[in-house]
Amino acid sequence: VAPPLARSHHAEGRVTVEAQGAAYRPRRKVYMDYNATTPLEPEVIEAMTEAMREAWGNPSSSYPAGRKAKEIINTARENLAKMIGGQPQDVIFTSGGTESNNLVIQSMVKHFHKVHAANGDTGGHPSPVDGALPHIITCTVEHDSIRLPLEHLGEERKAEVTFVPVSKVNGQVEAEDILAAVRPATCLVTIMLANNETGVVMPPLFLHSLVWELPPHPCSWLLVSVTPALWNQSDPQALGKQRVDVRDLGVDFLTIVGHKFYGPRIGALYVRGLGEHTPLYPMLFGGGQERNFRPGTENTPMIAGLGKAWQLRLVAENCEAYEAHMRGVRDYLEERLAAEFGERIHLNSQFPGAKRLPNTCNFSIQGPQLQGRALLAQCRTLLASVGAACHSELGDRPPPPPPPRRQPVDVARNAIRLSVGRSSTRAEVDLVVQDLKQAVARLEGQA
Repeated sequence: VAPPLARSHHAEGRVTVEAQGAAYRPRRKVYMDYNATTPLEPEVIEAMTEAMREAWGNPSSSYPAGRKAKEIINTARENLAKMIGGQPQDVIFTSGGTESNNLVIQSMVKHFHKVHAANGDTGGHPSPVDGALPHIITCTVEHDSIRLPLEHLGEERKAEVTFVPVSKVNGQVEAEDILAAVRPATCLVTIMLANNETGVVMPPLFLHSLVWELPPHPCSWLLVSVTPALWNQSDPQALGKQRVDVRDLGVDFLTIVGHKFYGPRIGALYVRGLGEHTPLYPMLFGGGQERNFRPGTENTPMIAGLGKAWQLRLVAENCEAYEAHMRGVRDYLEERLAAEFGERIHLNSQFPGAKRLPNTCNFSIQGPQLQGRALLAQCRTLLASVGAACHSELGDRPPPPPPPRRQPVDVARNAIRLSVGRSSTRAEVDLVVQDLKQAVARLEGQA
């Protein structure tokens, strides 16, 4: 049974109609792609609607509707800052995680050049970074909003990038490997807090120690990307049971993505000591909004929804119950998959000793006809994806594989990611497993 505050977010209204003789029977759809996006909470919709109705004015104007808009924006900023342990002046609103991550990457490259152009050659002794490109460290399983900008910078010879592989044992980035990659020209280390494909969590104690062990030169910063469903992580060795705290993480930047925790498709960026301790340079130029770091008239309704969603996520009395519930449903899903498919099932996100998000299951059903996309296309109940929604335009080309372990080729090719939500149930798991069983039979019957 779902926690008392859980709401039904499933696709009851979206049904297919199948012919069965002369009768027609609607088939229920079960959504298990919460790592791709989440539906809006009713309170979030209410907050956004109120903002559109009462705060339609330009936040920079002095008339009542404008002042109301500014008040809503300030309140949302204060709520976000409070909930992550930061200061309101260190939070700026963006269009989403992709913009936030690109803003940080471009800023660090620009800052590297500004610092070394200003310092020049001191005392006739060349700097160890003279002539070097800015160097950025990340891992091989990063989200595309990090990986692709870094690859582009490398191709354009504007930066050098080190992609550190994750451990084949636990799927996590090892602190020693990150530190071994640091150079005098390293200007940024960017690590996701949890992998969006497998749910494996990178321990924050590692992140915190990493910050303090970096060389004490003025161009090393740490960006942490918060990825799908991370707000649901409850393990005390990861994020704590009720909050994400930048003071515990020891990071310079933190990206926030609203639609991953039942909010709207908008984002925010935390910058420790924005403009004072930590530099940031705008990618856009125009008005003076967001202290000139992200100009453009603010999207008041979306910001209102983001602030409300974050507040609901972190102060809800049933937060721990939600997390325990999702873990129970996810574990039941993996048990049912193993029972139904036996030795053919490969659970890609189970690493010994590694912490996982409580809602994520990445698996493969082995068989030459059972590629992930083909299998999902045969499903009549399950709504899910092979991985990150960003890859949906890639056709049959699979997303980057889960953390590397020596596996048969069809394990990566056949991978499917299921991610449950607050209102997912064991009864829905039973429907999904039965749907997968029938889809497998249809595909193998066509062979």
